[in-house]
Amino acid sequence: MSKISEEEIQKILPEKGPSFDEVKNYLYKYNDEFIVIKCGGSVLVDPKLFKIFIEDVAILKKLGFNPIVIHGGGKRINNKLSELNIKSDFINGLRVTDKNTINIVEDVLIEFNKEIVNALNDQSCKTRRITSKEYNIITVKPESDELGFVGSPTHIKTNVLKETIQVNEVPVVAPLGLDENNQTFNINADTAAGAIAKKLKARRLIIMSDIEGVLDNDNKLISEINTDKVNELIKNEIIVGGMIPKIKNCLDVANNGVKGVVIIDGRKNHSILFELLSDKGSGTLIRK
Repeated sequence: MSKISEEEIQKILPEKGPSFDEVKNYLYKYNDEFIVIKCGGSVLVDPKLFKIFIEDVAILKKLGFNPIVIHGGGKRINNKLSELNIKSDFINGLRVTDKNTINIVEDVLIEFNKEIVNALNDQSCKTRRITSKEYNIITVKPESDELGFVGSPTHIKTNVLKETIQVNEVPVVAPLGLDENNQTFNINADTAAGAIAKKLKARRLIIMSDIEGVLDNDNKLISEINTDKVNELIKNEIIVGGMIPKIKNCLDVANNGVKGVVIIDGRKNHSILFELLSDKGSGTLIRK
């Protein structure tokens, strides 16, 4: 990481983000380590939140961090499919994807990938598009017969990610992969981000969604949990429904070489910066 002057840091930081004094303490904590950021939910559809998210990623890059962005696109896919009168079925939260649907999903995600890349470029942040069509890095096998073209990652080409970062670009990855016959598969974005973070032994995997984090019985945020605590929360039905696979995926990542996985609320301004660069953090940190 190149040293950056205090004056430059003060110029870069947003007014309503973490304070300069806090940021200074955290600046070298993540030296040369990978920060994998999965963005989903409202961040991807609310223009104001999207703008702040893009600014935050650009700020991290300018401060000398190595962010890697993986984006979802579920809401946009839903909108496109309903425009075309195509009904979606879901099994355990995963979209059943047939031959016709996969082409639409791929188009929507590639188009969206382009938007994210252009928005980062507008913030003087150099990027690289990583999709099923360009620099594909994810090899998959089918998740199950009934889901159709939904893939489970079997291999990640980390060399492409490392080369991208070496030339000072931010990799922006669409949750798409190819099987051995070069057939495109849709991948759950959390799963794709988890697979990439594990393979890179990232310092952090940040999952942005539309929840504050993990809440206790009184709806208070739990700032940190581990395997034992998760099992207890599932047993006591505090973690329920779709949150169970999400948290289990996070635990799997935390148990496989990633120092911490954090679920943060993308609806809150500068939640990424508060998580990485402030004393109080943001959301729920999951460790093994």
